[in-house]
Amino acid sequence: MTHHTRIMTRSRSPAFDPHAPRRHQCAFRFYAELNDFLPHPQRQQSFHYDFIGTPAVRDAIQAIGVPHTEVDLILIDGRSVDFGQRLNGGEQVSVYPVFERFDIADAQHLRPQPLREPRFAVDVHLGTLARRLRLCGFDTLYRNDWTDPELLACALAEHRILLSRDRGLLFHKALTHAYYLRSTEPDAQLRELVQALQLASLVRPFSRCLRCNEALQAVDADSARSLSNPPPPVYDHYSWCPRCRQLYWPGCHYQAMQRQLQRCLDDRCAMQFT
Repeated sequence: MTHHTRIMTRSRSPAFDPHAPRRHQCAFRFYAELNDFLPHPQRQQSFHYDFIGTPAVRDAIQAIGVPHTEVDLILIDGRSVDFGQRLNGGEQVSVYPVFERFDIADAQHLRPQPLREPRFAVDVHLGTLARRLRLCGFDTLYRNDWTDPELLACALAEHRILLSRDRGLLFHKALTHAYYLRSTEPDAQLRELVQALQLASLVRPFSRCLRCNEALQAVDADSARSLSNPPPPVYDHYSWCPRCRQLYWPGCHYQAMQRQLQRCLDDRCAMQFT
């Protein structure tokens, strides 16, 4: 009898544990380009998210796979909230990227104000894009031996926009300004970035050294001849880098770079290269 009782006890379903963590569920909906970070079954529609405890909505968004640096507005049951708002279960959460055409002046913006003068820190896989940005005149730091902690430290210490195709970098909580490149080809990346961050009016072509990122200085022909050995071809104007002492002039390489950037920038930018 005793043996039979033990067998029946094993066959029963486990008893309810009142001390087990209680699971909750809420509904999420991501809008516009934030869907790029979601698996296809979750894109452009509402889906359920399960959780334990009362996590901050920021933690839930990042657990789903969307970097907080891409988010500008969160509505929970129609009310604008900040990243620290706790989830309890049963909420409807709507998550939006930066708005360019809609008036959300009365809502709570989550991203910091745009940097007055955009400067960039570029990860090791985007060296060609870094060169393109310097061609456009943007202050762009790049090293092909940067570790992730070094890149993050640079972006934070110098208030630079971190550019990457590595989502993991963008989940760092201290990071405030970052952009995830959707495109994989350098010309398309430059076009995407100029449009997404509205950089067209800030393009200053051939104003920064391609080697070291220093701002170039204009020099006359006599100075140019003294700075170069052998002396450069004769042109109307020259530029010189005071840091690495590289001399630039509008030769055939200059015209080729003009054509290259004209192809990958919009009309407003391209006008500055003519």
